[in-house]
Amino acid sequence: MRRRIVNIILIVSLALIASPTHAGKTLREISRVKGQGASVIQGLGLVVGLNNTGDSAAELVMARPLAETLKNLGNPVPVDDLSSGKSVALVMVSCRIPRDGAKSDDAYDVTISVLNSAKSLEGGRLLITPLVGPRRERVVYAFAEGDITIPDEDIPTSARVVRGAQMVRDINTTPSINGSFDIIIDQGFSGLGAASTISAEINQQYLLTASSMNNAIATAVDGRTIRVLVPPTERARPAAFFGDIMQTDISSALRKLPAQVRCDTSTGIIVITGDVQVSPSVITHKDLRITTTLPPLPGEPVETTNEFTAIYAGDEQVDTMRLEDLIAAFDQLDIPPSEQINILKMLHDSGNLHAKLIIDGRE
Repeated sequence: MRRRIVNIILIVSLALIASPTHAGKTLREISRVKGQGASVIQGLGLVVGLNNTGDSAAELVMARPLAETLKNLGNPVPVDDLSSGKSVALVMVSCRIPRDGAKSDDAYDVTISVLNSAKSLEGGRLLITPLVGPRRERVVYAFAEGDITIPDEDIPTSARVVRGAQMVRDINTTPSINGSFDIIIDQGFSGLGAASTISAEINQQYLLTASSMNNAIATAVDGRTIRVLVPPTERARPAAFFGDIMQTDISSALRKLPAQVRCDTSTGIIVITGDVQVSPSVITHKDLRITTTLPPLPGEPVETTNEFTAIYAGDEQVDTMRLEDLIAAFDQLDIPPSEQINILKMLHDSGNLHAKLIIDGRE
């Protein structure tokens, strides 16, 4: 089948800079309430179907207690029958629950690591594995299973199952909201200027939506902490009030921070701070060819295509474009966030993304 190439030609100018196109970011994406945090559930599992790259027969003796556990859960695994060849590996299965918590039937990615001498998990399948919390009661919160993918071919002993864990019990990470609560800004977005601007945005939004002229409800305590007072009129509905506050648009505050791009692959969230610029470049990714070009000279005709062309006329010569404009084009083409993040990484590696790129907390 002939490969389809979609050309994205972006011609940028100052006219677009004066008119933002990318949707604003909310407070929820860069902060948490004090006491709230991510959690990890994990368990021991078996990967089967390996092509002579699994654990040795002697090591599989260690899996017998696990096999008994799985049998009690209604999923018997005859370890003795599997130990004749290196087709099975004993693994640690971990699942990171986001700081917002999880509800029954939610699905999350799981990471898998070998425990013994297995050389590769490629081509394997994770058998049903109960995932428990860190507490002593060992409550089962989810079950994980599914076909394995290897993110890094150089490390075949580490794998993942996309949306492989299905929750069977809720995990609540949000503390109760009473008379007040503290919002903790993520480290990459902290600073007194940003915290003060976010506080002002919270106050403005509340005063407008509540048609109230009362005193401010949000105050910046330091560069990462904002204290929010729950007004007496909202204390009957604290959860709804908290939700409204966390939806505050903080785009103006982000523009005051240094240029950086933060990506979360698990949620697909991309947060841009400062004025991030992209140099003219051509990138081919799967069935996409992304081309960023300079504005045409005055009177020069503009070439268009029958796929997608974003044209922004301008009078002054520029040698970069805003990243927000490129992301806006991606959104119009319905490019998945995971692919957007891959493209951003290529732009960064090629030196055409003029900002610090942070993916899943790592630069």
